Amino acid sequence: MTEATRGPGDPGVPAHYGNPLREQRVLDAGKALVDLSTRTVLELRGEDRLTWLNSITSGLVTALAVGDSGETLVLSPQGRIEHAAGLIDDGVSLWLLPESSSAEALVSWLLKMRFRARVEILDRTEDLAVIGLLERDGGIALEALPAAAPNGVPLIWRDPWTHVVDGGWQYSRPETHPGVDFTWREVLVPRSALAEVAAAHPAAGSLAAEALRVAAWRPRELSEVDDHAIPHETDWLRSAVHLNKGCYRGQETIAKVHNLGHPPRRFVQLHLDGSEGFLPEPGAEIRAFRDGEPRIVGKVTSVANHYEFGPIALGLIRRAVDPAIELEVARPVGENEEPGWLAAAQEIIVPSDAGSVADIPRLPRIGGRRA
Repeated sequence: MTEATRGPGDPGVPAHYGNPLREQRVLDAGKALVDLSTRTVLELRGEDRLTWLNSITSGLVTALAVGDSGETLVLSPQGRIEHAAGLIDDGVSLWLLPESSSAEALVSWLLKMRFRARVEILDRTEDLAVIGLLERDGGIALEALPAAAPNGVPLIWRDPWTHVVDGGWQYSRPETHPGVDFTWREVLVPRSALAEVAAAHPAAGSLAAEALRVAAWRPRELSEVDDHAIPHETDWLRSAVHLNKGCYRGQETIAKVHNLGHPPRRFVQLHLDGSEGFLPEPGAEIRAFRDGEPRIVGKVTSVANHYEFGPIALGLIRRAVDPAIELEVARPVGENEEPGWLAAAQEIIVPSDAGSVADIPRLPRIGGRRA
């Protein structure tokens, strides 16, 4: 690995090593690794680890067999997303891979919810480092990486975004979902072996990893979650929510919006005008014109310059925005520059009619006419 350039992207992770677009190609071919060693690694020990976490989060954690991977969300009582975490169970411990930016708050909440459950929560970040890659034919073999296996099972997280998990639901309706090819893996290696792994394989920065994630429509807590986010808006029911597993915090909102309502915002991919050489910032406003007047209808959540698609972004916009109209995104404004806007064509991820899947028959009105 050559010297890294730090910049926008995963906090604390090298943004690129000199050529982000080339790094994307190599990463997409499965022949490069991403240094995610600043990510937090948590270990849950104890015989209640699966049933306990299952009872307080959105995923069907009890379905994890030895060596299985999964994903779960911590929701507020109102169903808003507070945390997301990847899961690996090795038969003895359940390993959690949360966002480092909110890991401390997650651990604090888990400790408060433990009560009499036989669970021990340990931070193993100092012992284990995370490296990311796409698993491809002809790429770096997972078996060639020194995955940690403290209980005899290699700790490899396989992102479930490639398919709709058992009990999940997909709102997006493309013939081929781009997530099918997003075979993302995160391998936990002993931190003492990180330098050896880095020396043996080409490196890609976080900008490359983010571009491939954005192209796959894959949401993440760091980017797509704000104080109002619910899983339906970003199609996260696809990989992290089980709709029929029983009660957990926030479950009422999950069921109500899915069966009877609609999410207030919808997820879109934006294909941006790249002629000006600008990329918007995450959080940039999205506007649409109605009756000739511009109106703010949402915000950008993630931005990338893709090696094939060019400038792309993910965004959350109001559900009622016409899917056929073009949008505009606020571009960065430098010193002595006038505010400007970039044209953005929207590609629908979550349609405006998402939700309301329950087939509830209409009851006849009292006093109504009979045939």
